[in-house]
Amino acid sequence: MKDRPTLRLRLAQRGLDGATLLILPAIAFVLALFVYPFLYGLFLSFTPKQGGALSNYARFFTDPYLYDTIGTTLLIAVPVTLLNVIVSVPVALRVRNLRRQRLLTTILVIPITLGTVLVAEGLLNYLGPRGWLNRVLLEFGLAEHPVRLVHNYWGVFLSLVITGFPFTFLLTLSYVTGVDPSLEQAGAMLGARARQRFARILLPLLVPGLTITLCLSFVQAFSVFPSAVLLGAPAGPTRVISIAAYQAAFEQYDYSMASAIAMIMAFVQVLIVVALLGLKGLAYRGPAGGGKG
Repeated sequence: MKDRPTLRLRLAQRGLDGATLLILPAIAFVLALFVYPFLYGLFLSFTPKQGGALSNYARFFTDPYLYDTIGTTLLIAVPVTLLNVIVSVPVALRVRNLRRQRLLTTILVIPITLGTVLVAEGLLNYLGPRGWLNRVLLEFGLAEHPVRLVHNYWGVFLSLVITGFPFTFLLTLSYVTGVDPSLEQAGAMLGARARQRFARILLPLLVPGLTITLCLSFVQAFSVFPSAVLLGAPAGPTRVISIAAYQAAFEQYDYSMASAIAMIMAFVQVLIVVALLGLKGLAYRGPAGGGKG
């Protein structure tokens, strides 16, 4: 009789070798910390305190005080995302040619290490009614009254730009440095100017990476909470959807409604991300992407 293959050999024949088995802890981690909480929250959103299974969602979309938070959040997140991505491209193009690239990159990513709360506290000290900026403006007669830059839309906007730009910049820099410099050199030898090389060589190569950067930056900005509370007006023009979820959970103790708001928040983010990825796909179906023109 032939010797029966060992368990290890049989697993290897089915593609389950030692390296593959190392993925199992990661899968368990994702299931425990992401999949299960999401499914539980989804289930909880359909079990309201009163009414049918869809009562929470009906309440959200029939109450302007609740559904207006979607527009408010988009009004903050979209401009911040676009600004960070647009500014990160020329900065990354400049940084890649510098000798002290590591030093400058370290300086630019410092806001990530500070955290949102510390950045918000710093902005309150610098931009508040009695902050350094207003003191300088009043001292030199550049303003008659303190300029209001906190506890409104602009306070939240500036905070998200400061904390979000380093993340966007690092992603953009990784894509920019991954482009072969010989492509630009070839374009220059053929007489293409800097703008032409960027528009016809660099930008098409950067579009896939910039799309992913745009998606991740948007998700990060859309989830704004500390900045909206500390630097905005939580009961007014900067009442974002995350604040609505927080109030439902910890002020009204309605965890079912809070879960429904969280599900709506996730749906909006997924919808925007899918739309962006879809636009990227359509762009690559044209003549430049090998499609039929």
